[in-house]
Amino acid sequence: MARHKSTEKRARQDKKKAFYNKAIKSAVKTRIKTLLTTLEAKDKGAINAELKKTISSINRAASKGAIQKETASRKISNLTKLVNRTLPV
Repeated sequence: MARHKSTEKRARQDKKKAFYNKAIKSAVKTRIKTLLTTLEAKDKGAINAELKKTISSINRAASKGAIQKETASRKISNLTKLVNRTLPV
């Protein structure tokens, strides 16, 4: 249990930041799931539009510090490879 004012404040800030980060991560996961369901439709235009939105969402989460930049880069790379494998050129 926090005994000093500064540790109590830090605990409040950490709780708020964890809640905020959880919401951002959840939004990214939802966007990825939407992309994966769009992939099943095999509609090239819709897939490319959804991929663009997903990449934007992942980059936003990384810029806000909710996920690390390396993690964001890896997710983007894997999703782009998946889309390129799925769609014929």
